[in-house]
Amino acid sequence: MNSQALGALREALIATAVAFGLFVLMVGLRTDVSTTGALFLRTRWPEVAGLCALVFVGRLILSLWNLREAKPPSLALGKLGSKAAIVFAPALLGAALVLPMIPGIGRYELDLGILVLTYVMLGWGLNIVVGLAGLLDLGYVAFYAVGAYSYALLAQYFGLSFWVCLPLAGILAAFWGILLGFPVLRLRGDYLAIVTLAFGEIIRIVLLNWVELTGGPNGIGGIPRPSFFGLPFNMSGDPNSFAGFFGIEPDPVHRVIFLYYLILALALLTNWVSVRIRRQPIGRAWEALREDEIACRALGINVTTTKLTAFALGAMFGGFAGAFFATRQGFISPESFTFIESAIILAIVVLGGLGSQIGVAVAALVMIGGFELFRDLEEWRMLVFGAAMVVIMVVRPRGLVGSRTPTVALGTRRAIGAEHVGEGRG
Repeated sequence: MNSQALGALREALIATAVAFGLFVLMVGLRTDVSTTGALFLRTRWPEVAGLCALVFVGRLILSLWNLREAKPPSLALGKLGSKAAIVFAPALLGAALVLPMIPGIGRYELDLGILVLTYVMLGWGLNIVVGLAGLLDLGYVAFYAVGAYSYALLAQYFGLSFWVCLPLAGILAAFWGILLGFPVLRLRGDYLAIVTLAFGEIIRIVLLNWVELTGGPNGIGGIPRPSFFGLPFNMSGDPNSFAGFFGIEPDPVHRVIFLYYLILALALLTNWVSVRIRRQPIGRAWEALREDEIACRALGINVTTTKLTAFALGAMFGGFAGAFFATRQGFISPESFTFIESAIILAIVVLGGLGSQIGVAVAALVMIGGFELFRDLEEWRMLVFGAAMVVIMVVRPRGLVGSRTPTVALGTRRAIGAEHVGEGRG
């Protein structure tokens, strides 16, 4: 056994020792309630041993993987991935369009599809800020909250319909995006992340404490549902309802199907705008800002306008998603807009691939939809979730469909090899 293999074995043993110290308290010892109501300490040493064994094997494989000679990914592999994405995207869209019509699809599957599409839309909105403009935003959930509360308050106090409130919620969220953009114009990297994180927490705390307007921790209930061109979804069957107008039997699933296609349309609108605008001068300015802000300034690009437009447009789509969330749930509270939501959306963008539309959609499907497959594991779900993220970032450090190739290039477009990227990966 050579010295490198010994080093890998030593790293695996150290990682196992650290994991054992953590898992003894977090997993091995647990308090439960007995039949008499008294608390007792339950030990789970087999689970601790299994987890430590997994850590040892995983760390050993990772260390041996890193010892191999690093080779830049071939351009043929990158082109093959791009072609696969081109074929996979229409297939994914077709599956989304026909999902409610598939036999055996019930209320649970439709609700899960709505949840996945909501996160797809949020991921595409944040992808404008993080993936295209390169601005790390940890407070994106704030714009999600602004959109939700804007719709709820406008509908409650002014009696406006969903279709009127939807653009207003997006505009108000974009306004707050611009307000966030001004203080962070000179910040980048970790400092930008800290400020955006603080902004998200400020919005949540304001919603929690402004009881007269937002209801505080009690939230806002009775939020109006959207109608189909003025036809409400109710079970009365009268001619002025959706079922009565089309002469069909009233069914609660009709409203769920309508909400599914509504969020699908909003998500496709987000994707269409993102794809179109990234080919415009402002989109190319975002990519230039992402690659090198100093060079971007040297080219005469207005960095202030570039950053503010990225924040405003990303926030607007977050506001649209928030308004949909409010009308779908019928109830909102500050607990729905915590930091963990921002973390999940950012994880979707990073794991899918910064700047990749199809990658974000696949990551949302895997993280949100696939995560439901492990619901029966209860407390072990987060362990599976974290392990899956680690595997993806080790195998695909730039995301599932990661690419840094410019949208618009002079002459023949070429994939960027690893030797030309600062991180050392293509």
